Amino acid sequence: MTKNSVPITVFARTTAAPAHTYRVIVPIDLAQVFQPWGPFPGVAEVRDQTGTWDRPGTSRQTWFSDGSKADERLTEVVAGHGFAYELSGFTNVLAKLVSGVRGEWSFLPDGTGTSIRWTYDFRPLPGRGWIVAGPFKPLWTRYMRAALARMVTVVQETPIAIMEG
Repeated sequence: MTKNSVPITVFARTTAAPAHTYRVIVPIDLAQVFQPWGPFPGVAEVRDQTGTWDRPGTSRQTWFSDGSKADERLTEVVAGHGFAYELSGFTNVLAKLVSGVRGEWSFLPDGTGTSIRWTYDFRPLPGRGWIVAGPFKPLWTRYMRAALARMVTVVQETPIAIMEG
């Protein structure tokens, strides 16, 4: 986080172990879980991915249901525990609000399941911080919660690999 950033964090719990939760969420089909909500478009597809989404430096373009896009680059990976990425190059309204976003996921043991923490750290453009921290933040929080709830469903419906036992 930077001094003027606006972090938005959501949490969820799944009954699956952290390793399984990580293995399902990291490569998840974004179009399956990021559906339109309120004023926000869903993800339509991912294009031009430069490799598997499991090592720093991999990049891709995320295209939204309204025809806009953003560039993503994976910046950190701690296998089984978490990952982080940068979003930039927005062609939608976010281009007028932020210079970029850092996303971060953590998968922590929680009894027999996993506690998931997902943060988007928005870097507002000059004079735009009040919009991002004000009216935008509660709407984006609800969008993230809806997507995370769908991810938890996918995690819990995905069979556990034999190796995970």
